[in-house]
Amino acid sequence: MDTRVLKYFLTVAQTNNITKAAEQLHITQPTLSRQIMDLETELDIKLFNRENRRLQLTKAGILFQQRATTMLQLLDQTENDLHQQEEALTGEINLGSAVSSVSPYITKLIFEFQKLYPNVVFNLSDGDGDVLRRQLDEGLNDLVCLLEPVEAAKYNFLELPVREEWGVMMKKSAPLAKHSTITKEDLYKIPLILPHRSIVRDEVSDILKLDQTRLNIRATTSLPGNTVSLLRNSNYYGLTIKGVYNNFHDPDLVFVPLVPNKSTGDVLAWRKNTILSPAIEKFLQFVNEQIQGS
Repeated sequence: MDTRVLKYFLTVAQTNNITKAAEQLHITQPTLSRQIMDLETELDIKLFNRENRRLQLTKAGILFQQRATTMLQLLDQTENDLHQQEEALTGEINLGSAVSSVSPYITKLIFEFQKLYPNVVFNLSDGDGDVLRRQLDEGLNDLVCLLEPVEAAKYNFLELPVREEWGVMMKKSAPLAKHSTITKEDLYKIPLILPHRSIVRDEVSDILKLDQTRLNIRATTSLPGNTVSLLRNSNYYGLTIKGVYNNFHDPDLVFVPLVPNKSTGDVLAWRKNTILSPAIEKFLQFVNEQIQGS
């Protein structure tokens, strides 16, 4: 399959119009129409519904749009990696991280690494663990910082010297704000915002011997910013890690730890059975050296 045709397809999918797409691509409309029909014939599936001169992606077309975008991104990244030279290290590293205590740690490492290798560019993104793992699996991220546990059979990882303390974030005016710790009995009595990832909720529940059916769950969220916004505008309480509280620095909110104390480690993970670029290998070596020296 010619990558040129993939670019043609993505342009048509974006404009929903053959004529407009042909103008953007600087080719004739009949040529573009034939290329799209040839692509559908090659795939043996209909990618567009054609109605009233306007094209709409079919369900298969939407899936192919996602995969075609990923394929072209990976091709561009591969071409960049192939042109890297050890003597003058260059390239890009796509790194994803959760909003947590690991954020300032990993960004400091990036800054120190770029002092040594200024031609290496980092593309940073954030998200919850499910999003980050999916991006890693699809090759959209080369490395991701995740909360433990991770799937050891699927990923290689370095254990980072960062721990995440679990607790409850709330308004300063909340009744529990003056408590030194939060117990499971406290959790049963308050309206809660919980992490979206069930594996995280289950792990915390195991430590506290918590019966989740007794919880008053008002919302689940994968984005810390949504948790903070809800807390500002409600009487809810957010079960979260202290790193989220530290990152937002909201003077109207407080963080109270759980008892028994629960903390979780952070790791830097990458896919197994993957050939890493020289820039990624050098960065992992650098991170490992920093960990060993800490």
